[in-house]
Amino acid sequence: MQLAGKTVLLTGGSAGIGREIALQLKAKGARVILTGRSPERLEAMRDAGFEVIAADLSHAAGVDALIAQLAETELDVLINNAGQLVDHDFRKAAPDADAADAGIYANLSAPIRLITALVERLRARPQAAIVNVTSGLAIAPAARQPVYCATKAGLRFYTLALREQLKESAIQVIEALPPVVDTQMNDGNPMKKMPPEECARQIIAAIEQDHDEANIGMTKMLRTVEAVAPWLARRMTLRF
Repeated sequence: MQLAGKTVLLTGGSAGIGREIALQLKAKGARVILTGRSPERLEAMRDAGFEVIAADLSHAAGVDALIAQLAETELDVLINNAGQLVDHDFRKAAPDADAADAGIYANLSAPIRLITALVERLRARPQAAIVNVTSGLAIAPAARQPVYCATKAGLRFYTLALREQLKESAIQVIEALPPVVDTQMNDGNPMKKMPPEECARQIIAAIEQDHDEANIGMTKMLRTVEAVAPWLARRMTLRF
């Protein structure tokens, strides 16, 4: 896909990987409409020339409000990047069930709801793409993040099935599987972290090259190990 002139809806675009995706898309000539929750970060992105929409995607009302604000905007690309990392470790403390529910909605239900609402306007375009950002942890889970891993695995399988459903359409369905990336979400994570700029570059390259998957950084190795010995892939990640 040639991105110049395309209109992109990018969720979670005011920080981390999303911010870098927005900046790189803009540099390629795309019109980027991005969402976020922080007023300060959204204002900074507006000042940088982006169209911004404040949106809390952790519940249905927030997703529906975003869809309403889009009105009849024509879209060429939907990037479901927004996500929440939820503390859910019984070894440390009793987890917060409400926080888990919010994380499940933001990471899994919100992308599904957005796709359901927007797929027909994407079908109407000569060429379109849906990009679901999952994680290397959708392949093999980390013990301390079971809710996050479960939602990303769920979104991975949704993406695989959606791609089959839309294979006769002009919509390319892409899954991006980042490794641990150097963002605020991963503060305190001792693992080696990929710069968000490089992660964003590889996601955009997958869109431009019409790839079905972007296995980024260490996720490439994890995918190889999982294909040969799933038990070993789980052993590699479960210790974290």
